[in-house]
Amino acid sequence: MPQLDPAPWFKILVLSWFIFLTVIPPKIMAQVYPNELNPLGTKKPETKAWVWPWY
Repeated sequence: MPQLDPAPWFKILVLSWFIFLTVIPPKIMAQVYPNELNPLGTKKPETKAWVWPWY
């Protein structure tokens, strides 16, 4: 049965993974995202105790 002969299918599998691993990742990593994150700082904001108005 020809479909059980691994010779042509293994070459196709290796070639397709080679393309996936060499061509596609640089294209994805080259994308520019419009919303860049701005770090606000490492200082934590001061929190005040909650005053209960009915206490």
